[in-house]
Amino acid sequence: MQEGDVSSDVSAFPASPFAPPVKRSVTIAGHQTAISLEPIFWEALRAVAAREGLPVNALIARIDVARMAVGDPPNLASAIRCWLFRDIMQP
Repeated sequence: MQEGDVSSDVSAFPASPFAPPVKRSVTIAGHQTAISLEPIFWEALRAVAAREGLPVNALIARIDVARMAVGDPPNLASAIRCWLFRDIMQP
């Protein structure tokens, strides 16, 4: 696994969908940043990244670009949650 890659060890996450956020370090646009998301969102990010044939960091970078294109961008963690929700709601 490369530096900045999000761990794919799902066994490290509690089974409850109500687990507290987990902070992970990711590399986007050539710099590292920390993102705190609940385990269920980390799992969803990995699933979407796998489906699209992308590393998780690349998917997060894509979400970040879309986030920055709006007038009043939310923080990155909120943008990721909203993007994932929209992804599952699209037919």
